[in-house]
Amino acid sequence: MALPPLPKNAPFSAEDVAFLNQLVQRSTPLQRSWLSGFLAGLDAAQGGGAAAVQAVAQRPRVPLTLLYGSESGNAEALAYKAKKIATKLNCDAKVVDMGDIDVAALAKFKNLAVYVSTWGEGDPPQRAVDFYKDLMSDAAPRLDGVRYAVLSLGDTAYVNFCETGKKIDARLSELGATRIHDRIDLDLDFAKQAAAWTDALLEKFSPAVAAPSATVVHVDFKGVAADDEPAEPLYTAEDPAEAEVSAIVNLNGSGSTRETYHVELAVEAEGFTYEPGAAIGVLPENDPALAADVARAVGLDGDASLVLKMAKGYDITTLSRATVDAYAKLTGRTDVAKLMDAEALAKFSADRQLVDLLATYPEKLTAEQLLGLLRPLPGRLYSVASSITAHPGEAHLLIGAVRWASHGKTRGGVASTYFADRRKVGDKVRIYVKPNRHYALPADGNRPIIMIGAGTGVAPYRGFIEERVEAGATGKSWLFFGERNYTNDFLYQLEWQEHLASGALSKIDVAFSRDQPEKIYVQHRLWEQRTGILAWLDEGAHLYVCGDEKGMAKDVDSTLVRILAEPLKGDEDAGRAKLKELTKAGRYQRDVY
Repeated sequence: MALPPLPKNAPFSAEDVAFLNQLVQRSTPLQRSWLSGFLAGLDAAQGGGAAAVQAVAQRPRVPLTLLYGSESGNAEALAYKAKKIATKLNCDAKVVDMGDIDVAALAKFKNLAVYVSTWGEGDPPQRAVDFYKDLMSDAAPRLDGVRYAVLSLGDTAYVNFCETGKKIDARLSELGATRIHDRIDLDLDFAKQAAAWTDALLEKFSPAVAAPSATVVHVDFKGVAADDEPAEPLYTAEDPAEAEVSAIVNLNGSGSTRETYHVELAVEAEGFTYEPGAAIGVLPENDPALAADVARAVGLDGDASLVLKMAKGYDITTLSRATVDAYAKLTGRTDVAKLMDAEALAKFSADRQLVDLLATYPEKLTAEQLLGLLRPLPGRLYSVASSITAHPGEAHLLIGAVRWASHGKTRGGVASTYFADRRKVGDKVRIYVKPNRHYALPADGNRPIIMIGAGTGVAPYRGFIEERVEAGATGKSWLFFGERNYTNDFLYQLEWQEHLASGALSKIDVAFSRDQPEKIYVQHRLWEQRTGILAWLDEGAHLYVCGDEKGMAKDVDSTLVRILAEPLKGDEDAGRAKLKELTKAGRYQRDVY
């Protein structure tokens, strides 16, 4: 939104007026607010600004609700960043989790900013599921008089990009709310665009900018939490820490069909820390051979600098609808344009990557044109498999190597093969911390915990137990772990046995699916142990699930509903309600992917 220029009678020279106009036009609301407070502070220090500061303090504050639905924490972080700016712009800003609010409350809000992510194939974040269903239902309230805007996060690798945000935006309008700022749909490289959108939105919500107290010239919010606000990590995807690989060990036996690597990273960066349950983000690099194949497909196989750029900083694997559309428009190929049909795209893109599109429909491109088709290479998140209290200055990861063959090509996961094939002890990698306050140990170390995971889903529980040992926690702990074979796939077997011997781990139940004719999974062990699970829950136990959502986690969820329903005459609706109660109380937490 363009700001008015300084009036011609402003007490500055023509040169200064031109400079100030240029500065003001490109400044953000937060920058102007800071400058206002700085100048007020100067006046106050000289005895001339008290009246002005008092006048600012007396301005009515604008109510603003920042509502978020978050899966990995990105939407939550954006909402809290917006709160910091809004508070300095004379807004009475409150951040609310969709998992903690009833839809009926929306009618009470005058100004509403929604930050929401889309998870998987167009689904709302887990904690936002009930809110989303109620909003879409016929029982949702009228929202006349509510002003709103929606920022939607997603991943263009999925067909239903930003679907949750799109539907919430449309539904709020249907219910009578007034959209005062256009929705923005952002891919994984969202940071800069999200900041600009928030600045522009807050100007509309808060037309009158309030100066900070004259005694406050600058506040550095990084790493500081206020009230219920989560602390921002010092190291992020935009500002990562450097770590050195100190160990890479394949935990599977020689007869296994799996490759699961225990990776230890040494971090000397000042202030690097994390809590159990957090994720460590890795900024990986592509296989240089794949980057060379992509360059070759468009006639640029001799461009070594291009290959290096793509290997280090661009997503050269994802074949998304947006990429196909951009390639069709760039080349003018009607056969590529026909792939935009949903059925045709699904058929062609199944188990294919970008290189397949370029090789199947070859065209000569310049390096600039090729890079213009690509998005930045996003980071990959891994549940941290250690306690920093037990391993100061270290972060341990559990990474399953992803490899497969399709359409005549051998393929591999970007980050998993980055460690399995292209990193060795002594190499440096870039990492960051992604906190998860909705997947954490209970504050009371006497509380029992039940940990359920399969494969690499066991990673956070290693950190949980290590943390409890270091803290001297006395609460009972029970691990349910599943994999294929006992002999080759019992991840961290010796450590679990040591924890059992010491009492740090109270019980362990395992399910090795391929060790007998019938498949046995963790959900089967849960059902066998249902009496004990109910007893532990009656004692206040916290339940944790980590792993694949479409497979293990979904089946575990259904089994837990059955377990909770059994004392209630098998009423699964009642069991589901009990599980929701545990979720609301923070006693059922899931970290699924």
